Amino acid sequence: MSHQMSRRRLLTAAAVAGTAAMSPLLTACGGGGGAQRGGANTKEGMRAALPTYVERTAVKPEIAPAAGGKDVATHPGYLTYPAKPPVTVQGVPGKGGSYTAVTPLWGTNPPAGNSYFQAMTKALGLDLQVKPADGNTYNTIVPTMTAAKKLPDWILLPAWWNPNFATGQLAGSQLADLTPYLAGDKVKKYPNLAALPTGAWQTGVWNDKLHGIPGHASNYEVGATFYRRDVLEAKGITADQVKSADDLMRLGKELTDAKRGVWAFDDIWTYVYTFWGAPTKWKVEDGKLSHLYETQEFLEALDWHYRLAKSGCMHPDALAGDNAAANTRFYSGKTLIKGDGKGAWVLADHQSGTAANPQYRRGAFNVFTADGKGRPRLEMGPASSMISYLNANLKPAQIEELLAVANYLAAPYGSAEYTMVQFGVEGVHHTRENGVPVYTEDGKKFAQTGTYSGLATPAAVISAPGNDQLVKDVTDWEKANVHTLVKPPFWGMNISLPQAMATAEAAQPVADTIKDCSHGKKTVSEVRTVVDSWKSGQGKRLKEWMTSNVLEKYGTGL
Repeated sequence: MSHQMSRRRLLTAAAVAGTAAMSPLLTACGGGGGAQRGGANTKEGMRAALPTYVERTAVKPEIAPAAGGKDVATHPGYLTYPAKPPVTVQGVPGKGGSYTAVTPLWGTNPPAGNSYFQAMTKALGLDLQVKPADGNTYNTIVPTMTAAKKLPDWILLPAWWNPNFATGQLAGSQLADLTPYLAGDKVKKYPNLAALPTGAWQTGVWNDKLHGIPGHASNYEVGATFYRRDVLEAKGITADQVKSADDLMRLGKELTDAKRGVWAFDDIWTYVYTFWGAPTKWKVEDGKLSHLYETQEFLEALDWHYRLAKSGCMHPDALAGDNAAANTRFYSGKTLIKGDGKGAWVLADHQSGTAANPQYRRGAFNVFTADGKGRPRLEMGPASSMISYLNANLKPAQIEELLAVANYLAAPYGSAEYTMVQFGVEGVHHTRENGVPVYTEDGKKFAQTGTYSGLATPAAVISAPGNDQLVKDVTDWEKANVHTLVKPPFWGMNISLPQAMATAEAAQPVADTIKDCSHGKKTVSEVRTVVDSWKSGQGKRLKEWMTSNVLEKYGTGL
Protein backbone atom coordinates (compact mmCIF):
# COMPACT_ATOMS: atom_id res chain seq x y z
CA MET A 1 0.00 0.00 0.00
CA SER A 2 1.40 3.39 -0.91
CA HIS A 3 1.95 6.44 1.19
CA GLN A 4 -0.45 8.19 -1.16
CA MET A 5 -2.91 5.44 -0.35
CA SER A 6 -3.00 6.84 3.18
CA ARG A 7 -4.05 10.17 1.77
CA ARG A 8 -6.85 8.37 -0.02
CA ARG A 9 -8.05 6.93 3.24
CA LEU A 10 -8.41 10.39 4.68
CA LEU A 11 -10.09 11.89 1.62
CA THR A 12 -12.88 9.86 0.17
CA ALA A 13 -13.87 12.81 -1.97
CA ALA A 14 -10.80 13.31 -4.15
CA ALA A 15 -12.20 16.58 -5.40
CA VAL A 16 -11.31 17.99 -2.00
CA ALA A 17 -7.68 17.25 -2.67
CA GLY A 18 -7.95 18.85 -6.06
CA THR A 19 -9.56 21.97 -4.62
CA ALA A 20 -6.87 22.22 -2.00
CA ALA A 21 -4.25 21.91 -4.67
CA MET A 22 -5.72 24.74 -6.70
CA SER A 23 -6.19 27.18 -3.81
CA PRO A 24 -3.66 29.35 -1.96
CA LEU A 25 -3.31 28.97 1.79
CA LEU A 26 -5.34 31.82 3.19
CA THR A 27 -7.01 32.10 6.57
CA ALA A 28 -9.30 34.57 8.21
CA CYS A 29 -8.38 35.90 11.61
CA GLY A 30 -11.81 35.74 13.19
CA GLY A 31 -13.15 35.84 16.73
CA GLY A 32 -11.37 36.89 19.85
CA GLY A 33 -12.32 40.55 19.58
CA GLY A 34 -10.11 43.48 18.71
CA ALA A 35 -8.82 44.58 15.32
CA GLN A 36 -7.55 41.70 13.24
CA ARG A 37 -4.88 43.05 10.92
CA GLY A 38 -3.62 39.81 9.37
CA GLY A 39 -0.16 39.34 7.93
CA ALA A 40 2.28 36.94 6.33
CA ASN A 41 5.64 35.32 6.89
CA THR A 42 8.76 37.26 6.01
CA LYS A 43 11.48 35.61 3.95
CA GLU A 44 13.96 36.00 6.79
CA GLY A 45 11.53 34.77 9.43
CA MET A 46 10.48 31.81 7.31
CA ARG A 47 14.09 30.86 6.67
CA ALA A 48 14.90 30.97 10.39
CA ALA A 49 11.85 28.91 11.36
CA LEU A 50 12.20 26.09 8.83
CA PRO A 51 13.88 22.80 9.75
CA THR A 52 17.04 21.73 7.93
CA TYR A 53 16.33 19.15 5.25
CA VAL A 54 18.27 15.90 5.58
CA GLU A 55 17.42 13.20 3.05
CA ARG A 56 16.59 9.79 4.47
CA THR A 57 15.50 6.80 2.43
CA ALA A 58 14.94 3.46 4.14
CA VAL A 59 14.58 1.58 0.87
CA LYS A 60 16.05 2.61 -2.49
CA PRO A 61 13.35 3.33 -5.09
CA GLU A 62 13.35 1.48 -8.41
CA ILE A 63 12.30 4.68 -10.20
CA ALA A 64 14.44 7.64 -9.16
CA PRO A 65 13.01 11.19 -9.01
CA ALA A 66 13.56 13.50 -11.98
CA ALA A 67 14.35 17.18 -11.58
CA GLY A 68 12.19 19.85 -13.16
CA GLY A 69 12.49 23.58 -12.57
CA LYS A 70 13.99 25.27 -9.53
CA ASP A 71 13.39 23.24 -6.37
CA VAL A 72 10.95 20.95 -8.20
CA ALA A 73 11.29 17.19 -8.69
CA THR A 74 9.06 14.19 -9.27
CA HIS A 75 8.39 11.65 -6.54
CA PRO A 76 10.33 8.37 -6.27
CA GLY A 77 8.59 5.23 -7.51
CA TYR A 78 8.58 1.88 -5.74
CA LEU A 79 7.75 -1.40 -7.48
CA THR A 80 8.47 -3.77 -4.59
CA TYR A 81 8.02 -3.89 -0.82
CA PRO A 82 10.99 -4.95 1.32
CA ALA A 83 10.85 -8.48 2.71
CA LYS A 84 12.55 -7.26 5.88
CA PRO A 85 11.59 -3.63 6.51
CA PRO A 86 14.55 -1.76 8.02
CA VAL A 87 14.26 -0.11 11.43
CA THR A 88 14.65 3.68 11.54
CA VAL A 89 13.70 4.36 15.19
CA GLN A 90 15.55 2.64 18.01
CA GLY A 91 13.38 1.62 20.95
CA VAL A 92 10.00 3.18 21.65
CA PRO A 93 9.60 6.94 21.21
CA GLY A 94 7.20 7.55 24.09
CA LYS A 95 7.92 7.88 27.79
CA GLY A 96 4.61 6.60 29.11
CA GLY A 97 2.58 9.79 28.77
CA SER A 98 -1.14 9.98 28.10
CA TYR A 99 -2.52 12.22 25.34
CA THR A 100 -5.56 12.85 23.19
CA ALA A 101 -5.65 13.48 19.45
CA VAL A 102 -8.42 14.41 17.00
CA THR A 103 -8.37 13.85 13.24
CA PRO A 104 -11.09 14.00 10.58
CA LEU A 105 -12.29 10.68 9.19
CA TRP A 106 -14.36 10.17 6.06
CA GLY A 107 -15.57 6.67 6.77
CA THR A 108 -16.45 4.24 9.55
CA ASN A 109 -14.98 5.10 12.92
CA PRO A 110 -13.01 2.11 14.29
CA PRO A 111 -13.96 1.04 17.83
CA ALA A 112 -11.82 2.32 20.68
CA GLY A 113 -9.37 -0.14 22.17
CA ASN A 114 -9.24 -2.36 19.09
CA SER A 115 -6.26 -4.63 18.45
CA TYR A 116 -4.56 -2.16 16.12
CA PHE A 117 -4.81 0.70 18.65
CA GLN A 118 -3.43 -1.63 21.32
CA ALA A 119 -0.50 -2.60 19.11
CA MET A 120 0.24 1.05 18.29
CA THR A 121 0.13 1.99 21.98
CA LYS A 122 2.79 -0.64 22.64
CA ALA A 123 4.90 0.43 19.65
CA LEU A 124 4.76 4.12 20.55
CA GLY A 125 5.35 3.66 24.28
CA LEU A 126 2.56 5.97 25.38
CA ASP A 127 -1.22 6.18 25.54
CA LEU A 128 -2.27 8.26 22.53
CA GLN A 129 -6.05 8.19 22.26
CA VAL A 130 -6.86 9.07 18.65
CA LYS A 131 -10.49 10.13 18.38
CA PRO A 132 -11.56 10.52 14.74
CA ALA A 133 -14.31 13.04 14.10
CA ASP A 134 -16.73 13.14 11.17
CA GLY A 135 -14.82 14.63 8.23
CA ASN A 136 -18.05 15.91 6.68
CA THR A 137 -18.71 18.26 9.61
CA TYR A 138 -15.13 18.75 10.81
CA ASN A 139 -15.10 22.39 9.73
CA THR A 140 -17.85 23.08 12.28
CA ILE A 141 -16.57 20.76 15.02
CA VAL A 142 -13.15 22.37 15.41
CA PRO A 143 -14.35 25.99 15.82
CA THR A 144 -16.52 24.81 18.70
CA MET A 145 -13.45 23.38 20.43
CA THR A 146 -11.34 26.47 19.81
CA ALA A 147 -14.09 28.82 21.01
CA ALA A 148 -14.20 26.89 24.29
CA LYS A 149 -10.38 26.63 24.32
CA LYS A 150 -10.68 22.86 24.64
CA LEU A 151 -8.38 21.57 21.92
CA PRO A 152 -6.93 18.06 22.33
CA ASP A 153 -3.20 17.62 22.79
CA TRP A 154 -2.73 16.95 19.08
CA ILE A 155 -5.07 17.93 16.25
CA LEU A 156 -5.15 17.79 12.46
CA LEU A 157 -6.27 21.00 10.75
CA PRO A 158 -6.65 20.52 6.98
CA ALA A 159 -5.33 23.64 5.29
CA TRP A 160 -8.32 24.16 3.00
CA TRP A 161 -10.34 24.90 6.15
CA ASN A 162 -7.92 27.49 7.51
CA PRO A 163 -10.58 30.20 7.04
CA ASN A 164 -13.02 28.21 9.17
CA PHE A 165 -10.44 27.52 11.85
CA ALA A 166 -8.75 30.94 11.88
CA THR A 167 -5.51 28.96 12.02
CA GLY A 168 -3.29 32.04 11.85
CA GLN A 169 -4.84 33.40 15.04
CA LEU A 170 -4.77 30.02 16.78
CA ALA A 171 -1.05 29.77 16.01
CA GLY A 172 -0.50 32.79 18.22
CA SER A 173 -2.59 31.49 21.09
CA GLN A 174 -3.79 27.88 21.28
CA LEU A 175 -1.24 26.06 19.10
CA ALA A 176 2.27 25.30 20.34
CA ASP A 177 5.32 27.05 18.90
CA LEU A 178 7.59 24.28 17.62
CA THR A 179 10.35 26.61 16.43
CA PRO A 180 12.55 26.03 19.54
CA TYR A 181 12.38 22.27 18.93
CA LEU A 182 12.60 21.91 15.15
CA ALA A 183 14.06 25.03 13.52
CA GLY A 184 17.32 24.63 11.63
CA ASP A 185 19.55 21.77 12.78
CA LYS A 186 17.41 21.15 15.89
CA VAL A 187 15.23 18.88 13.76
CA LYS A 188 18.15 16.47 13.38
CA LYS A 189 17.11 15.03 16.74
CA TYR A 190 14.16 13.68 14.76
CA PRO A 191 15.72 12.36 11.51
CA ASN A 192 12.47 11.17 9.95
CA LEU A 193 10.94 14.62 10.40
CA ALA A 194 14.11 16.16 8.96
CA ALA A 195 13.49 14.15 5.78
CA LEU A 196 10.18 15.91 5.05
CA PRO A 197 10.27 18.38 2.13
CA THR A 198 11.03 21.98 3.11
CA GLY A 199 8.06 23.26 1.15
CA ALA A 200 5.76 21.08 3.24
CA TRP A 201 7.09 22.59 6.46
CA GLN A 202 6.25 26.04 5.10
CA THR A 203 2.55 25.22 5.34
CA GLY A 204 2.89 25.10 9.12
CA VAL A 205 4.74 28.41 9.57
CA TRP A 206 2.63 31.31 10.85
CA ASN A 207 3.94 34.78 11.68
CA ASP A 208 7.53 33.57 11.30
CA LYS A 209 7.07 30.73 13.80
CA LEU A 210 6.82 27.01 13.06
CA HIS A 211 3.62 25.59 14.51
CA GLY A 212 2.51 22.75 12.24
CA ILE A 213 3.76 19.27 11.34
CA PRO A 214 3.05 18.53 7.67
CA GLY A 215 1.17 15.36 6.83
CA HIS A 216 1.20 13.66 3.41
CA ALA A 217 4.15 15.89 2.60
CA SER A 218 4.84 15.98 -1.10
CA ASN A 219 7.07 18.03 -3.35
CA TYR A 220 3.90 19.68 -4.64
CA GLU A 221 0.19 19.15 -5.16
CA VAL A 222 -1.51 19.61 -8.53
CA GLY A 223 -4.76 18.80 -10.21
CA ALA A 224 -5.03 16.85 -13.45
CA THR A 225 -7.48 16.10 -16.24
CA PHE A 226 -7.95 12.35 -16.12
CA TYR A 227 -9.40 10.00 -18.71
CA ARG A 228 -10.37 6.36 -19.05
CA ARG A 229 -7.20 5.15 -20.69
CA ASP A 230 -8.56 1.66 -21.31
CA VAL A 231 -11.60 2.99 -23.17
CA LEU A 232 -9.77 5.60 -25.25
CA GLU A 233 -6.91 3.32 -26.25
CA ALA A 234 -9.42 0.68 -27.34
CA LYS A 235 -10.65 3.33 -29.78
CA GLY A 236 -7.10 4.08 -30.91
CA ILE A 237 -6.92 7.38 -29.00
CA THR A 238 -3.83 8.31 -26.98
CA ALA A 239 -3.24 11.22 -24.63
CA ASP A 240 -0.60 12.84 -26.84
CA GLN A 241 -3.25 13.52 -29.46
CA VAL A 242 -4.80 16.14 -27.18
CA LYS A 243 -2.61 19.24 -27.47
CA SER A 244 -5.14 22.08 -27.20
CA ALA A 245 -8.58 22.99 -25.89
CA ASP A 246 -10.04 22.50 -29.36
CA ASP A 247 -8.58 18.99 -29.45
CA LEU A 248 -10.23 18.25 -26.12
CA MET A 249 -13.60 19.57 -27.29
CA ARG A 250 -13.45 17.53 -30.49
CA LEU A 251 -12.53 14.45 -28.51
CA GLY A 252 -15.51 15.01 -26.24
CA LYS A 253 -17.90 15.10 -29.18
CA GLU A 254 -16.36 11.94 -30.58
CA LEU A 255 -16.71 10.04 -27.29
CA THR A 256 -20.21 11.13 -26.29
CA ASP A 257 -23.06 8.74 -27.01
CA ALA A 258 -26.01 9.90 -24.93
CA LYS A 259 -28.26 7.17 -26.31
CA ARG A 260 -25.96 4.61 -24.69
CA GLY A 261 -25.71 6.68 -21.51
CA VAL A 262 -22.12 7.77 -22.15
CA TRP A 263 -20.96 11.37 -21.90
CA ALA A 264 -17.35 12.35 -22.42
CA PHE A 265 -17.03 14.82 -19.57
CA ASP A 266 -17.64 15.18 -15.92
CA ASP A 267 -16.87 18.61 -14.40
CA ILE A 268 -13.32 19.70 -15.31
CA TRP A 269 -13.47 23.50 -14.84
CA THR A 270 -11.21 23.70 -11.78
CA TYR A 271 -8.53 21.65 -13.51
CA VAL A 272 -8.34 23.27 -16.96
CA TYR A 273 -8.81 27.03 -16.61
CA THR A 274 -5.10 27.64 -16.05
CA PHE A 275 -4.38 26.16 -19.51
CA TRP A 276 -5.47 29.55 -20.90
CA GLY A 277 -2.70 31.24 -18.92
CA ALA A 278 -4.97 32.31 -16.08
CA PRO A 279 -3.39 32.24 -12.60
CA THR A 280 -4.81 30.01 -9.89
CA LYS A 281 -5.51 33.13 -7.80
CA TRP A 282 -2.95 35.94 -8.15
CA LYS A 283 -0.32 37.05 -10.64
CA VAL A 284 2.32 39.76 -10.42
CA GLU A 285 3.54 41.58 -13.53
CA ASP A 286 5.89 44.58 -13.44
CA GLY A 287 5.44 44.69 -9.68
CA LYS A 288 1.66 45.01 -9.89
CA LEU A 289 -0.82 42.57 -8.45
CA SER A 290 -3.77 41.20 -10.43
CA HIS A 291 -6.50 38.81 -9.36
CA LEU A 292 -7.68 35.85 -11.41
CA TYR A 293 -11.07 37.50 -11.99
CA GLU A 294 -9.44 40.53 -13.59
CA THR A 295 -7.76 38.53 -16.33
CA GLN A 296 -8.98 38.08 -19.88
CA GLU A 297 -7.59 34.55 -19.80
CA PHE A 298 -10.05 33.64 -17.04
CA LEU A 299 -13.02 34.84 -19.11
CA GLU A 300 -11.79 32.98 -22.19
CA ALA A 301 -11.44 29.77 -20.20
CA LEU A 302 -14.91 30.20 -18.74
CA ASP A 303 -16.37 30.80 -22.18
CA TRP A 304 -14.86 27.51 -23.34
CA HIS A 305 -16.30 25.58 -20.40
CA TYR A 306 -19.69 27.25 -20.91
CA ARG A 307 -19.66 26.01 -24.49
CA LEU A 308 -18.61 22.58 -23.23
CA ALA A 309 -21.58 22.54 -20.86
CA LYS A 310 -23.89 23.47 -23.73
CA SER A 311 -22.36 20.96 -26.16
CA GLY A 312 -24.18 17.94 -24.81
CA CYS A 313 -20.87 16.29 -23.94
CA MET A 314 -21.14 16.77 -20.15
CA HIS A 315 -23.01 14.27 -18.01
CA PRO A 316 -26.39 15.68 -16.86
CA ASP A 317 -25.65 14.86 -13.22
CA ALA A 318 -22.37 16.76 -13.42
CA LEU A 319 -24.26 19.75 -14.84
CA ALA A 320 -26.65 19.45 -11.90
CA GLY A 321 -23.72 19.73 -9.50
CA ASP A 322 -23.70 16.12 -8.27
CA ASN A 323 -20.01 15.70 -7.46
CA ALA A 324 -20.50 12.91 -4.92
CA ALA A 325 -21.17 10.34 -7.64
CA ALA A 326 -18.42 11.53 -10.01
CA ASN A 327 -16.14 8.56 -9.30
CA THR A 328 -19.01 6.11 -9.76
CA ARG A 329 -19.77 7.63 -13.17
CA PHE A 330 -16.11 7.39 -14.12
CA TYR A 331 -15.67 3.80 -12.96
CA SER A 332 -18.83 2.64 -14.76
CA GLY A 333 -17.83 4.37 -18.00
CA LYS A 334 -20.74 6.81 -17.93
CA THR A 335 -18.12 9.57 -18.10
CA LEU A 336 -14.66 9.20 -19.63
CA ILE A 337 -12.89 12.47 -18.72
CA LYS A 338 -12.88 14.13 -15.30
CA GLY A 339 -10.83 16.53 -13.23
CA ASP A 340 -9.33 15.59 -9.87
CA GLY A 341 -6.38 16.06 -7.59
CA LYS A 342 -3.41 13.87 -8.48
CA GLY A 343 -3.85 12.21 -5.10
CA ALA A 344 -6.75 10.31 -6.66
CA TRP A 345 -4.36 8.29 -8.84
CA VAL A 346 -3.62 5.53 -6.35
CA LEU A 347 -4.11 1.82 -5.74
CA ALA A 348 -7.50 2.29 -4.07
CA ASP A 349 -8.75 3.99 -7.23
CA HIS A 350 -7.52 1.11 -9.37
CA GLN A 351 -9.21 -1.41 -7.08
CA SER A 352 -12.51 0.48 -7.20
CA GLY A 353 -12.27 0.92 -10.96
CA THR A 354 -11.47 -2.71 -11.73
CA ALA A 355 -14.31 -3.83 -9.46
CA ALA A 356 -16.63 -2.03 -11.90
CA ASN A 357 -14.69 -2.96 -15.04
CA PRO A 358 -11.73 -5.39 -15.03
CA GLN A 359 -10.12 -3.42 -17.89
CA TYR A 360 -10.16 -0.14 -15.96
CA ARG A 361 -7.05 2.01 -16.28
CA ARG A 362 -6.78 5.68 -15.37
CA GLY A 363 -4.68 8.05 -17.42
CA ALA A 364 -4.04 11.80 -17.37
CA PHE A 365 -3.63 14.23 -20.23
CA ASN A 366 -0.37 16.12 -20.32
CA VAL A 367 -0.52 19.80 -19.48
CA PHE A 368 -1.13 21.88 -22.59
CA THR A 369 -1.84 25.46 -23.57
CA ALA A 370 -5.37 26.29 -24.70
CA ASP A 371 -4.24 27.22 -28.24
CA GLY A 372 -1.65 24.44 -28.44
CA LYS A 373 1.18 26.97 -28.75
CA GLY A 374 3.92 28.07 -26.40
CA ARG A 375 5.15 26.44 -23.22
CA PRO A 376 2.52 24.81 -20.95
CA ARG A 377 2.46 26.06 -17.39
CA LEU A 378 0.94 24.44 -14.31
CA GLU A 379 0.97 26.29 -10.99
CA MET A 380 1.85 24.16 -8.00
CA GLY A 381 -0.42 23.81 -5.03
CA PRO A 382 0.95 23.63 -1.48
CA ALA A 383 3.33 20.83 -0.61
CA SER A 384 1.00 19.73 2.20
CA SER A 385 -2.66 20.35 2.95
CA MET A 386 -2.89 18.14 6.04
CA ILE A 387 -1.16 19.90 8.94
CA SER A 388 -1.22 18.73 12.55
CA TYR A 389 -0.63 20.94 15.58
CA LEU A 390 0.19 20.45 19.26
CA ASN A 391 -1.63 22.20 22.10
CA ALA A 392 0.09 25.32 23.43
CA ASN A 393 -0.66 24.19 27.01
CA LEU A 394 1.69 21.22 26.74
CA LYS A 395 4.90 21.35 28.76
CA PRO A 396 8.26 21.23 26.92
CA ALA A 397 8.86 17.60 27.92
CA GLN A 398 5.43 16.64 26.58
CA ILE A 399 6.07 18.42 23.30
CA GLU A 400 9.36 16.56 22.93
CA GLU A 401 7.62 13.25 23.65
CA LEU A 402 4.99 13.88 20.97
CA LEU A 403 7.61 15.05 18.48
CA ALA A 404 9.41 11.75 19.05
CA VAL A 405 6.12 10.00 18.24
CA ALA A 406 5.72 12.17 15.13
CA ASN A 407 9.22 11.08 14.12
CA TYR A 408 8.06 7.44 14.39
CA LEU A 409 4.89 8.11 12.38
CA ALA A 410 6.95 9.89 9.69
CA ALA A 411 9.28 6.93 9.13
CA PRO A 412 10.02 6.55 5.40
CA TYR A 413 8.27 4.19 3.02
CA GLY A 414 9.12 0.53 3.47
CA SER A 415 10.56 0.90 6.98
CA ALA A 416 9.50 -1.22 9.94
CA GLU A 417 7.73 1.74 11.51
CA TYR A 418 5.94 2.62 8.27
CA THR A 419 4.79 -0.98 7.96
CA MET A 420 3.44 -0.94 11.51
CA VAL A 421 1.56 2.34 11.08
CA GLN A 422 0.14 1.47 7.67
CA PHE A 423 -0.53 -2.26 8.03
CA GLY A 424 -0.43 -3.12 11.72
CA VAL A 425 0.92 -6.40 13.06
CA GLU A 426 1.79 -9.12 10.54
CA GLY A 427 -0.42 -12.17 11.02
CA VAL A 428 -3.04 -10.07 12.79
CA HIS A 429 -3.76 -7.05 10.59
CA HIS A 430 -1.94 -8.07 7.43
CA THR A 431 -0.33 -11.02 5.72
CA ARG A 432 2.07 -11.25 2.78
CA GLU A 433 0.94 -12.25 -0.67
CA ASN A 434 3.72 -12.40 -3.26
CA GLY A 435 5.79 -10.33 -0.87
CA VAL A 436 3.17 -7.58 -0.63
CA PRO A 437 1.38 -6.65 2.65
CA VAL A 438 -2.33 -7.41 2.32
CA TYR A 439 -4.90 -6.53 4.97
CA THR A 440 -6.72 -9.20 6.89
CA GLU A 441 -10.35 -8.57 7.82
CA ASP A 442 -9.23 -7.04 11.13
CA GLY A 443 -6.71 -4.95 9.22
CA LYS A 444 -9.43 -3.58 6.97
CA LYS A 445 -11.57 -2.65 9.97
CA PHE A 446 -8.90 -1.22 12.24
CA ALA A 447 -5.60 -0.40 10.48
CA GLN A 448 -6.75 0.72 7.05
CA THR A 449 -8.70 3.71 8.37
CA GLY A 450 -5.53 5.78 8.61
CA THR A 451 -6.18 7.33 12.03
CA TYR A 452 -2.54 7.76 13.05
CA SER A 453 -1.42 8.83 9.58
CA GLY A 454 -3.51 11.96 10.05
CA LEU A 455 -0.95 13.23 12.57
CA ALA A 456 2.36 12.72 10.76
CA THR A 457 3.47 10.87 7.66
CA PRO A 458 6.63 10.38 5.59
CA ALA A 459 7.46 12.19 2.39
CA ALA A 460 5.23 11.08 -0.47
CA VAL A 461 6.28 8.34 -2.85
CA ILE A 462 4.58 6.64 -5.78
CA SER A 463 3.78 3.10 -4.75
CA ALA A 464 1.11 0.48 -5.39
CA PRO A 465 2.47 -2.89 -4.23
CA GLY A 466 1.34 -5.59 -6.64
CA ASN A 467 0.53 -3.11 -9.44
CA ASP A 468 3.73 -2.09 -11.23
CA GLN A 469 1.79 -0.65 -14.17
CA LEU A 470 0.06 1.92 -11.98
CA VAL A 471 3.39 3.08 -10.51
CA LYS A 472 4.88 3.40 -13.99
CA ASP A 473 1.84 5.30 -15.29
CA VAL A 474 2.01 7.88 -12.50
CA THR A 475 5.77 8.33 -12.55
CA ASP A 476 5.75 8.60 -16.35
CA TRP A 477 3.12 11.36 -16.16
CA GLU A 478 5.07 13.23 -13.49
CA LYS A 479 8.27 13.08 -15.52
CA ALA A 480 6.49 14.23 -18.69
CA ASN A 481 4.98 17.24 -16.90
CA VAL A 482 7.47 18.26 -14.20
CA HIS A 483 8.97 20.86 -16.54
CA THR A 484 5.60 22.69 -16.62
CA LEU A 485 5.44 23.22 -12.86
CA VAL A 486 5.91 26.70 -11.41
CA LYS A 487 5.30 28.20 -7.99
CA PRO A 488 2.55 30.85 -7.97
CA PRO A 489 2.98 34.15 -6.13
CA PHE A 490 2.81 33.78 -2.33
CA TRP A 491 3.41 30.02 -2.50
CA GLY A 492 3.68 28.65 1.03
CA MET A 493 3.55 32.08 2.70
CA ASN A 494 0.47 31.35 4.87
CA ILE A 495 -1.20 34.72 4.52
CA SER A 496 -3.57 35.57 7.37
CA LEU A 497 -6.43 37.67 6.11
CA PRO A 498 -8.62 39.83 8.36
CA GLN A 499 -12.22 38.66 8.33
CA ALA A 500 -13.43 41.33 5.90
CA MET A 501 -10.64 40.49 3.46
CA ALA A 502 -11.30 36.76 3.80
CA THR A 503 -14.92 37.40 2.86
CA ALA A 504 -13.77 39.46 -0.12
CA GLU A 505 -11.33 36.74 -1.15
CA ALA A 506 -14.03 34.07 -0.97
CA ALA A 507 -16.19 36.26 -3.27
CA GLN A 508 -19.12 33.90 -2.83
CA PRO A 509 -21.50 35.63 -5.27
CA VAL A 510 -18.79 35.48 -7.94
CA ALA A 511 -17.94 31.85 -7.17
CA ASP A 512 -21.62 30.87 -7.35
CA THR A 513 -22.09 32.63 -10.69
CA ILE A 514 -18.93 31.03 -12.11
CA LYS A 515 -20.22 27.61 -11.10
CA ASP A 516 -23.54 28.29 -12.80
CA CYS A 517 -21.77 29.48 -15.94
CA SER A 518 -19.42 26.50 -16.08
CA HIS A 519 -22.56 24.34 -15.92
CA GLY A 520 -24.24 26.28 -18.71
CA LYS A 521 -26.88 27.93 -16.51
CA LYS A 522 -25.59 31.51 -16.74
CA THR A 523 -23.65 33.31 -19.44
CA VAL A 524 -20.16 34.74 -19.39
CA SER A 525 -21.73 38.20 -19.64
CA GLU A 526 -23.53 37.56 -16.36
CA VAL A 527 -20.26 36.50 -14.77
CA ARG A 528 -18.58 39.63 -16.10
CA THR A 529 -21.30 41.76 -14.49
CA VAL A 530 -20.94 40.21 -11.04
CA VAL A 531 -17.12 40.30 -11.35
CA ASP A 532 -17.22 44.00 -12.23
CA SER A 533 -19.30 44.65 -9.12
CA TRP A 534 -16.84 42.68 -6.99
CA LYS A 535 -13.82 44.40 -8.55
CA SER A 536 -15.18 47.87 -7.77
CA GLY A 537 -15.93 47.01 -4.15
CA GLN A 538 -14.61 44.06 -2.18
CA GLY A 539 -12.14 43.05 -4.87
CA LYS A 540 -10.58 46.50 -4.97
CA ARG A 541 -10.17 46.57 -1.20
CA LEU A 542 -8.73 43.03 -1.20
CA LYS A 543 -6.15 43.90 -3.84
CA GLU A 544 -5.18 47.08 -2.00
CA TRP A 545 -4.78 45.13 1.24
CA MET A 546 -2.72 42.39 -0.43
CA THR A 547 -0.55 44.97 -2.16
CA SER A 548 0.22 47.06 0.91
CA ASN A 549 0.27 44.32 3.56
CA VAL A 550 1.89 41.47 1.66
CA LEU A 551 3.42 42.32 -1.73
CA GLU A 552 5.09 45.59 -0.71
CA LYS A 553 6.22 44.27 2.68
CA TYR A 554 7.20 40.70 1.93
CA GLY A 555 7.28 40.29 -1.84
CA THR A 556 5.89 37.23 -3.60
CA GLY A 557 7.81 34.68 -1.57
CA LEU A 558 9.47 33.34 -4.71
